[in-house]
Amino acid sequence: MSKTKHTSETPATHWLRQQKIPFGEHPYDYVDHGGAREAAQQLGVALHQVAKTLIMEDEQGRPLVVLMHGDCEVSTKNLARQTGAKKITPCTPDDAQRNSGYQVGGTSPFATRKRMPVWVEQTLLDYETVYLNGGRRGYLISVAADVLTGPLGARLVQVALKAGD
Repeated sequence: MSKTKHTSETPATHWLRQQKIPFGEHPYDYVDHGGAREAAQQLGVALHQVAKTLIMEDEQGRPLVVLMHGDCEVSTKNLARQTGAKKITPCTPDDAQRNSGYQVGGTSPFATRKRMPVWVEQTLLDYETVYLNGGRRGYLISVAADVLTGPLGARLVQVALKAGD
């Protein structure tokens, strides 16, 4: 962690510490609409290794979390099929913030305000370490990939579309 950037506790880092899960802290200069691409570029890590945390909802308005490669999109049709829903759509930014407790652009899958099922793109687990949001804009954390399916309890899906597909 850079000595010039102070990082304060977030609900996500608090939860990780409570669970005694080691994690790395990676602050970067947040850029509006820069997303995972900007974070990966500034931190010098592969965009495919950075996970976006997406808040979506099923046809009944029940929210869920999807962790997806930074350079991929989610096939909501395949996600619905694999999760047993009829239809899944992204939440509005206001609904995403209300469900997660995090500001859009700083959403972490850890310690969300509302308990939601978490789904992770299976190929993210091909990496030993995954980078994802630590609960604040401009702040990624790195964790062992098995934390996602272990303590976090994420279930595997195969719903990735290369951006532009």
